[in-house]
Amino acid sequence: MGIFQRFEKKVEGAVNGVFARAFKGDVQPVEIAARLLRELDSEAKLLSRDKRLVPNEFVIGLSQHDHDKLAPYSKTLAAELSTELKAHARDMGYVFNGPIRIHLELDQQLPVGRFTVASEASAAGDSPAGTTAINRAQLVLEVNGMRHPLHPPGLIIGRGTDADLRINDPGISRQHAEVRVTGQGAEMRVEIIDLGSTNGIVVDGRRVRQAHLGDGSRIEIGQTRMLVHAPAGR
Repeated sequence: MGIFQRFEKKVEGAVNGVFARAFKGDVQPVEIAARLLRELDSEAKLLSRDKRLVPNEFVIGLSQHDHDKLAPYSKTLAAELSTELKAHARDMGYVFNGPIRIHLELDQQLPVGRFTVASEASAAGDSPAGTTAINRAQLVLEVNGMRHPLHPPGLIIGRGTDADLRINDPGISRQHAEVRVTGQGAEMRVEIIDLGSTNGIVVDGRRVRQAHLGDGSRIEIGQTRMLVHAPAGR
């Protein structure tokens, strides 16, 4: 069984075959996998005689139709794509400069069935996206000087290794809060939800279980302070 057949089997199994039923005629997850593997090959930079540096940050541009179809499964898709990228990197002697991050981004100029890929090799750290994704984001979450673009479906903040945004703060639970992002443009909505944390969440000076977030919202979790704002130049 080839790499893309294995990928299809794994992804379809992970969501009970939803991909196979929902995306007929649209952008297929297996097409994205093939494009990302080609991106590794084309962007590989020689580090030593047997090692080459490849991108670890990827932004996938999708039409409104395809984004609406794929966004609900973004975490499952990103996990399976990362597995395939790591396997290909091992086979080819590629190295990553940090954790693999894959983001789905709405591009209203794209027709249905077409997608774009932007990539870069970024330094290791907890930032979930590189400069390309940050500059395109409507809003970012700034934490300890790092900006994290807010795209649907959002991210999980916590101290544990399974959090999307991992923060080394003893006052933060392993899965502390979810920043939930829905919609795009004028319809974009961002809210923060406490996931049953020990120490809770403070937004704009008020202790809350759930709150709407917008440009200028200030969040306190444990000893960590965060700011939601639009990237400079937007």
